Amino acid sequence: MNKQTLYDVWWHHPGEGDQGMEDDHIPHWERILGFIPEERLEQCSVLDFGCNQGGFLRLLHSHRPFKEGVGTDLARQSIEIANQRRGDLPLEFYATGQPEQFVHRFDLAFSLAVLYLIPDLNKHALQIRTCLKPGGIYYATFADYGSNPSLPEIRDRINGNAAIPMQDHTLDTISEAFMLAGFQVSVRRMLPTGLVDLSHGKKWYKRVADQLQFAYEQSYIFRFVAPKASINGL
Repeated sequence: MNKQTLYDVWWHHPGEGDQGMEDDHIPHWERILGFIPEERLEQCSVLDFGCNQGGFLRLLHSHRPFKEGVGTDLARQSIEIANQRRGDLPLEFYATGQPEQFVHRFDLAFSLAVLYLIPDLNKHALQIRTCLKPGGIYYATFADYGSNPSLPEIRDRINGNAAIPMQDHTLDTISEAFMLAGFQVSVRRMLPTGLVDLSHGKKWYKRVADQLQFAYEQSYIFRFVAPKASINGL
């Protein structure tokens, strides 16, 4: 994601669009909260990188109220909708791919199902480090589809409908980029806690076994902790 690639909406699939994508992601967002140990966010400033229509920040605030939230995304129309829906919540939304403009502003940052779209992970890691306060935390989810038999179909669906193509990142390339930027890096699998909803996965996976492989083996959340001391002016 970078400055010169603003667009109107991210997801162009007929009958789905960005609203359909938000509806599909709500159960995923709710599940992610179970893997986030920070419960008390009243004094925290929060960033959602790749926020689309702002749904995650609204959901997060309803479960764990925070001091202020900022969402950034390259989809202009989606950002307009996010600002229309914020109501009296302490939220701001910007059409930008440059979170580094918010220098040392955030205690906590998120990108949920976004890393796989970012062409330059080294640049992204430095951008996130710049916008986090020293010791700030960045959570990012990632699907490691490399060995999934449905990967060709998943790639075709994304590249045929999304404004940004799918990148070929791995757990190693992501970890290395953030370690190089000075982050403490940790990761865990996001194992299901209940039944796996096959109805939602049908449009993404050729076989039930492929969806279960993703759910039990290939769904990850990274935790990146920024250095507590500034290095080289970052």
